[in-house]
Amino acid sequence: MASGRRSTRLNGHNPTEGSPENDATKDQIETTNNESPETKLADDRCPACTPATIAQLDDEVNEQWAMCGACKVWYHWRCTGEGVDLDTIDKWFCKTCLTTDTTGKRAITFRAPARKSDRKRTTKNYANIEAGVNSDPKRFLNMMEGKEIKDDSFRRMEGSQVGLEWAEENESAMKEPIVIESPEGLGMNMPDENFTVDDVGLLVGEKNPIEVIDVASQANAPGWTVGQWVEYYNLEPHQRDKIFNVISLEISGTLLADRILPPRLVRELDWVENFWPSTRKGKGHTYPKVQLYCLMGVQGAWTDWHIDFAGSSVYYHIMHGSKIFYFIKPTPANLAAYERWSGTEIQYNTWLGDLVDEVVKVTLTAGNTMIIPTGWIHAVYTPQDTLVFGGNFLHSYDIPTQLKVRDIEIRTQVPKKFRFPMFTKLVWYVGDKYMKDLKSGNVPSFRILDSLAALVDFLLSETRALERGSVQAKKEAKEQIPHDRVKDGPALARELAWRLRHASGNVSDDDYAQNGVGHMHKRKRMRSDSPPKFRNFRPKGWDTVLERKAELDSKTLHLGKNEEINKWIEWDNNQGSETEPAVEVSSRKNVITKVRRKAENIVERERIERIVEVWTWKD
Repeated sequence: MASGRRSTRLNGHNPTEGSPENDATKDQIETTNNESPETKLADDRCPACTPATIAQLDDEVNEQWAMCGACKVWYHWRCTGEGVDLDTIDKWFCKTCLTTDTTGKRAITFRAPARKSDRKRTTKNYANIEAGVNSDPKRFLNMMEGKEIKDDSFRRMEGSQVGLEWAEENESAMKEPIVIESPEGLGMNMPDENFTVDDVGLLVGEKNPIEVIDVASQANAPGWTVGQWVEYYNLEPHQRDKIFNVISLEISGTLLADRILPPRLVRELDWVENFWPSTRKGKGHTYPKVQLYCLMGVQGAWTDWHIDFAGSSVYYHIMHGSKIFYFIKPTPANLAAYERWSGTEIQYNTWLGDLVDEVVKVTLTAGNTMIIPTGWIHAVYTPQDTLVFGGNFLHSYDIPTQLKVRDIEIRTQVPKKFRFPMFTKLVWYVGDKYMKDLKSGNVPSFRILDSLAALVDFLLSETRALERGSVQAKKEAKEQIPHDRVKDGPALARELAWRLRHASGNVSDDDYAQNGVGHMHKRKRMRSDSPPKFRNFRPKGWDTVLERKAELDSKTLHLGKNEEINKWIEWDNNQGSETEPAVEVSSRKNVITKVRRKAENIVERERIERIVEVWTWKD
């Protein structure tokens, strides 16, 4: 079944991954004119792209895509359409699937010409009917009717309690959603209570395009402007022919953005806020814009089950109206169930809650703010017209889950334009900053140290692709390294791995990791003058090294022979009785002390004791 849309690809995948309820769209990233087509369109190529079509795509604003009804792969229509108007196509298959068809049933079909009429009609979505997708906007409510849904037990907090100190001191912080019932103390700026959707239109620009979701099909409804949306939103519920939803209006760079400031906790944790160079953000720069979203849902709107892109966390503030969230905890079993469900046929007729351990419900009303942590699976229902401001952010307290969700996106073939923008480049910036912190003696908390192990593994995997991957893999890996900060990616990844192990107390300076953090191997002692195993990296040496060798010591004990060699791993052997055989024990002890100055006010010292014993039983 072919499905053509402008500037988006949704069919076959959950369209609601990213923003607080949806992925970022192409409007998330500003693109400068001096970028090369290869860099600019790296995430938007299709299997049929050629250098000529890529060059043509460079200046396109509304690019059309079509999905093959057999292999479910998306193509640029200009690459495969042969000049035919996409709007006239009903079913479409790629050339490969047409030539390999042995049944003779695959054929490209065209839509019947539309009859013009001044009378308003409810439009049937024939594409959804052919695909077996129910176009009833209430099908989600009908699907969960009678299902067991528990009330939440999430923590309710005061705004003044939600800050960096809470994340540092509380082990359960950012592990499950929290609700702040009043915005006081959150360090957050929002418009006053009289602010309406009409004001959104004036501050964003009524002529600007806006992405609107058809709730029944959960697909994009093209052709809307902000002004048209405001007119639709202001209709009475009974006057609306269909239910639509706006969940990805990114407002950075607009007059409305000047009135919004995310909560203090978000600004303290957000990777883009803290690690992306400030000189490379703002107008004229390409950077991830996912922290400021305006969401406008009408009564009856529903957003199907999803995880926000790259497992990013979310802040969500209700200006007017109400939202009902349904949550599933991101346990390994639940994430596996979500992966089986997402982007498959069962997504359209199966309640995900039937495949997991439990579903909990949270109701938010005007003035409430919620923080949704990494990886939580959720669906959202709008019982009344609602205006919301929110945003996404990645942070350092649960990097393993963020990367796990990203892997799920790759395996389920979520198009790159619906994933977290510039994710890999952002991770390099984060790694560079933590490397500099560790190098200067500024060691983060143990919770962050544990989480950073996953980030190091990710950077080492990028390094392997850069050094040992295919030509294409090497090219892509190189393009993701921000060379304004990271001059040598592989050296950074390996030095960060070594410094992280050292900061965690898992290695001495004479020992080097073989495969990065998280992979424990038998340690081998190296001579101090041996070259380091990390190419392009040599750790700072010791200023003073003093070795003391003790004299040989000998004593006689009484202890029976133990034939099991593994028993001798335990160092303390108890003295036996006088009736047991005599054994002579000779030993020697070497003590090595190392000292170095790491910074003006920091001195590091290491003491190593080596004891060698020889046990000889007398006849």
